[in-house]
Amino acid sequence: MLAVMPPAPSQNQTPASPGAWTLPAGLAVALLAGGLLGWLLGDRAAWGVAIVAMAETVLLLSRFRHVTQSMMPAPASAPTPRQERLLMRTRRLASNLRDLRRTASQLPDAVVLMDQDEHVRWCNHAAETLLGIRLPEDRGVQLRQRLQASELAGWLRQGGEREPLHDTIAPGKPDSQISVSLLPFGRRQQVLLARDTSHVTRLEQMRRDFVANVSHELRTPLTVIHGYLELIDPEDAPALAPVLGEMRAQSKRMGQIVEDLLTLSRLETQHRVEDERVPMAPLLATLRKEAEAISQGRHTVTVEADAALDLLGSPKDLHSALSNLVSNAVRYTPAGGGITIGWRRDDDGGATYSVTDTGYGIPASHLARLTERFYRVSSSRSRGTGGTGLGLSIVKHVLNLHQARLSIDSEPGRGSTFACHFGPERVLPAGGSRDES
Repeated sequence: MLAVMPPAPSQNQTPASPGAWTLPAGLAVALLAGGLLGWLLGDRAAWGVAIVAMAETVLLLSRFRHVTQSMMPAPASAPTPRQERLLMRTRRLASNLRDLRRTASQLPDAVVLMDQDEHVRWCNHAAETLLGIRLPEDRGVQLRQRLQASELAGWLRQGGEREPLHDTIAPGKPDSQISVSLLPFGRRQQVLLARDTSHVTRLEQMRRDFVANVSHELRTPLTVIHGYLELIDPEDAPALAPVLGEMRAQSKRMGQIVEDLLTLSRLETQHRVEDERVPMAPLLATLRKEAEAISQGRHTVTVEADAALDLLGSPKDLHSALSNLVSNAVRYTPAGGGITIGWRRDDDGGATYSVTDTGYGIPASHLARLTERFYRVSSSRSRGTGGTGLGLSIVKHVLNLHQARLSIDSEPGRGSTFACHFGPERVLPAGGSRDES
């Protein structure tokens, strides 16, 4: 921690000069700024405070050493006024250092200060609990060796620019899950930050279970209601014909919402797919027929496939996702417009499936939230088209399972393009065996 040295103070500036830094006020402002920065970067105020606290600790230790060396009096000589002022300043520095260490030690997130080779230099109490590190026994020990039996050790061995590690088992607390990040700090130092995410994981699981259970419970009564409505002939009660028609449409829509919720619950608990060859030529033909059936002749539907490529993945899930994009394009394009289904090879060896329409378009402020459940750009228009508000959420989850991504390009009044980008590992030559590449 003494590796980071502040600039040497000017000879013309005394500790009591008006330009001197007031430590307590400066420390409070620095910690507040660190917390605000952490909050702005993703609700990580504690992490921001931890980083600022570590930086202040290094600074204070450096100043402490500098001041101590400069104030050493000669043996048997009386301290000068300057040395007395330096002694008072040293005491204030030591007091602030103790406060910083006490603050960092009580942070709820684990903080581990390491050198460039990941040897442990210091850690707080949360790190001892979550990671199983013990001081002073583990000081100087390489962290990956100390945690070699855990997933965290493998993550540390990756080196370079690591992505944060999410939802891994805490080495020191096996019944908890943590998210871990590694940040550069000071000169050739690193700070490992770990947060206990067990409660978030449990809440998310409770939400998924609730949605799945409610959807299962609703499926049966909705099926019964819809069945009885189908038995009623509007000709037997002409005055009720409009009411019966609306009831049938709404019961059918509710049934579709339940099915989509069940699909989402399944996708959220699924971590991988059983890979199969997905022939794209027949799938594109099927998607075109589905679009024409929904359109009922009100739109022009074309397919532009310039690549003889197939996909590797789940046929059922991919069909569901790609069909959702087509049905959305038809629903949100006025009569007389056009729908273009595209399939092409990318320069990197991957492939892109796209659906382009000449519909209403979407304002840029809404694009980032389109894949949220039940998010609607226009509530009245969305419900009028018969959509469930869950289609793009399903698309996002299916693409995640296939290591693909969704991009959206839209402009109000000029239409939209929804594109699914698949990596080279998911692309196969059309008509060959699965092992061809």
